[in-house]
Amino acid sequence: MPTKAVTDASFEDDVLKSDKPVLVDFWADWCGPCKMIGPALEEISEELVDKVTIAKMDIMANTDVPGQIGVKSIPLMVLFKDGKPVAQKLGAAPKSALKGWLEGEL
Repeated sequence: MPTKAVTDASFEDDVLKSDKPVLVDFWADWCGPCKMIGPALEEISEELVDKVTIAKMDIMANTDVPGQIGVKSIPLMVLFKDGKPVAQKLGAAPKSALKGWLEGEL
């Protein structure tokens, strides 16, 4: 399953009310490191499809949720379980590191 785009309007239903964990990647089009990890997150989304949903939120188009969560730097990945943030990772990393971190948190 490819990554899912979420917005301020869809965040509650897509993330907080999800029946499985959701990793939200807060990103922006002008962010080089965000673009670097994009393909890796797409691949991880396919590989872990039964365990986690990977969502992406453009912080330039959606400012409410990032403001509430306190996003100050990107890329920021926040893992939500049962509607609550349980882990986060700031900055770009190789696919193996991202997947290893995520699997360790699931």
